[in-house]
Amino acid sequence: MHWCGAWIAPTQATRIDNMRVCIYGAGAIGGWLGVKLARAGCEVSVVARGATLEALQAQVAKTIAPLIGPDTVVLTAMNGVPWWFFEGFGGRYAGTRLTSIDPDGSIAKAVPASHIIGCVVHASCSLKEPGVVAHHFGNKLIIGEPSGDKTPRVRELAALLARAGFDAEISDQIQKDAWFKLWGNMTMNPVSAITGATTDRVLDDDLVRGFIQSVMLEAREIGARIGIPIDQSPEDRHAVTRKLGAFKTSMLQDVEAGKAVELDALVTVVKELGELTQVPTPFTDALLGLARLHARVRGLY
Repeated sequence: MHWCGAWIAPTQATRIDNMRVCIYGAGAIGGWLGVKLARAGCEVSVVARGATLEALQAQVAKTIAPLIGPDTVVLTAMNGVPWWFFEGFGGRYAGTRLTSIDPDGSIAKAVPASHIIGCVVHASCSLKEPGVVAHHFGNKLIIGEPSGDKTPRVRELAALLARAGFDAEISDQIQKDAWFKLWGNMTMNPVSAITGATTDRVLDDDLVRGFIQSVMLEAREIGARIGIPIDQSPEDRHAVTRKLGAFKTSMLQDVEAGKAVELDALVTVVKELGELTQVPTPFTDALLGLARLHARVRGLY
């Protein structure tokens, strides 16, 4: 899993020019967030993403503690299911640790749940070259406490992000927003990474689209069992994707750049959740196996 964490340490929560922000793992999305916050007057520092996924995970577990003070907010802007997914959510599954995301619990220990505010990004960015981020479309950040509470700090953070120029929205349940986004990109990302195809070409192939739909139906059933029913059909979601035009997914961009791919938070975790909820996942398993082998052959997983 690679991810961007914005550590926001408020000295005075209502004054944007006193906010100190550390972007930890700054790829395209992290760079985009950092630039807009800096332009708005925040004091921004950056820890760039390392050459490999394993290096970042080791950094998070070993070096993040000094960044977190008693009032620090950790905004996790990442694709897929976060390690804190079942914090304050999930009914009978509440409190479950997802071993595909945080195998030994080191990330949860390093980043206490009490500091976390989740973030779902609806935007497309790419790194044109080191330090140069291209923003393609989208400007929406959905944020929320894992518990779903509309706390003063999440309201203050939404106001900060709005002042920085983002379309910031507070979620009633951020896990649901994360799952709904995953429902589309858990298939588009790995299929595009394997084939090298843009999203329009993926959807134009009847056989590939049919396979993707089978994966999505498995995930939809899992979602229903953990309290996130989805009333759309896969074709409904494809129609939304088509409106975005022909674009390269973030995973395809990573493959082309020789960077580690985020399979665990997007696909491996769905297999784990299928086992947890007793939903068979043969199509998800096939997608994971193919995508994982593709990445391993290239040294990206």
